[in-house]
Amino acid sequence: MKKNIILLSGILFSAFGHASALYFYEVGTEDTALAGAGQAARAQDASTLLTNPAGMTRLPDHMITGGGQAMGGDIPYTLNNSVDGRQSPGNVMTLFPNASMFYTQRLSDTVSAGLGLYGNYGLGIDFGNWAGDRLIKQSTMVAMTLSPGVAWKLSDKVSVGAAAGLNYGFLSLKRNVDGHDEKQNDHDWAMNYRLGLLMDLTDQTRAGLTWTSKTDYHFNIDGTARFPNLPNIGYDLPISAQVRAPQQIMFSLVHDVNRRWSVMGDLGWQDWSQFGSPQITINGHPDERANRLKDTWHTALGVQYRPDEQWRINAGVAFDSSPYKTQSDVALSLPTGDEWRFATGAQYQITPASNIGVAIEYLHMQSSRVKSDIYAGEYKKPWLWFASVNYSYQF
Repeated sequence: MKKNIILLSGILFSAFGHASALYFYEVGTEDTALAGAGQAARAQDASTLLTNPAGMTRLPDHMITGGGQAMGGDIPYTLNNSVDGRQSPGNVMTLFPNASMFYTQRLSDTVSAGLGLYGNYGLGIDFGNWAGDRLIKQSTMVAMTLSPGVAWKLSDKVSVGAAAGLNYGFLSLKRNVDGHDEKQNDHDWAMNYRLGLLMDLTDQTRAGLTWTSKTDYHFNIDGTARFPNLPNIGYDLPISAQVRAPQQIMFSLVHDVNRRWSVMGDLGWQDWSQFGSPQITINGHPDERANRLKDTWHTALGVQYRPDEQWRINAGVAFDSSPYKTQSDVALSLPTGDEWRFATGAQYQITPASNIGVAIEYLHMQSSRVKSDIYAGEYKKPWLWFASVNYSYQF
């Protein structure tokens, strides 16, 4: 009988900025404290190069923004039944660090440019010594992106911008092969692009719109897994496993109610349906599956409160829909669903030219089930946390 083993190619759809699936917005900046709200319209520091490059025209002559972040949580996988006497892996999430640095410079009254180096794509998964350790035991995907960008101020109210991303990705896979651990590594380069538009609708309201192209990594990993009790059947994960992030569109609004209060929001879309469904080959015959992925939607609301000239208090909530058509059939290596984010943080103006900020965020993920004749199970009530610190200096 064919066994419906879930493929590795979803090992990390994490990627650029952040919304559904494991597509994160948290990059160790003030966006974390706002759950991403207003990201395409705020343009308050040099990280706007990532969220909307057009926003660089609103910044001072020179600005540097850097940040560090940690991500952890509980993503527990429980088998429906024990296999060969071995139990469920439990929490597969491991602590994962992140860092970013952005620099922007005004070249003229109408043109600004910038350069960013950030690592907002990656995840560590550790299943340990579980029943399916011949298929996957540990996996780590890390990536760094070098992104140059430029922005033009078309008028006092309208700016446009463009940026490119040169992405380096590294994938490591460990699994049990005949009683000992075997580790395979591979790396790849990928390009993606961003276009942005920023408009002042009134003296108190501005709108931002960004489009980000998809990103494709191609990792060559030997995907054959064999099982002692099934000696004549080989389960082949695709030799060229593609790890992708979809194209997305993000629309944001920011409204300054008065000198102390600002409110902001997002509406976003991601083209997950273009990726169809992972496939697995059994003895040379592909096991076709119907497309189980669908496009996703993102919405967020945030607020900023400035009690005085030194402090800026942030809070936000966001919702991202699941990329799966049903939560009863998700990939083993891509546990996700509807996501709710709740975040808060603060920025402190140290001097007129520098500020520092901290942020925390909680992400609640919808439960999901994996279909498999031998590894069927459930990711029950998974959640993640993010903690970040950021610093900006203008000169």
